[in-house]
Amino acid sequence: QVQLVESGGGLVQSGGSLRLSCAASEPTSRLNGMGWFRQAPGKQREFLSAISVSGLTFYADSVKGRFTISRDDVKNTLYLEMNSLKPEDTAIYYCAATYGFSGTADRDFGFWGQGTQVTVSS
Repeated sequence: QVQLVESGGGLVQSGGSLRLSCAASEPTSRLNGMGWFRQAPGKQREFLSAISVSGLTFYADSVKGRFTISRDDVKNTLYLEMNSLKPEDTAIYYCAATYGFSGTADRDFGFWGQGTQVTVSS
């Protein structure tokens, strides 16, 4: 069972930046797909971004150009650099991973972190 632990969330003003990290309990080089999702109060969990072990990246339109995903397979850590944050980015942010990589839906990821809260004030 892969354990994922997110960090880096917090309170930031609109227009600000945050970098989320996700530490994995096993070598991330074995996790072909890693990604970030978020869930705002009263809303369904939403895909944000994913990255393959080869570095191929995917982004939701809502964050394209503002968020950047990266991974460090030496440190076994996934990152999400978030810039130009807006109040509507307020949510719990989840890290997810999978051995295979067949898509960017929730069901395509078998391992999930507990989440980290991001709050953007206006």
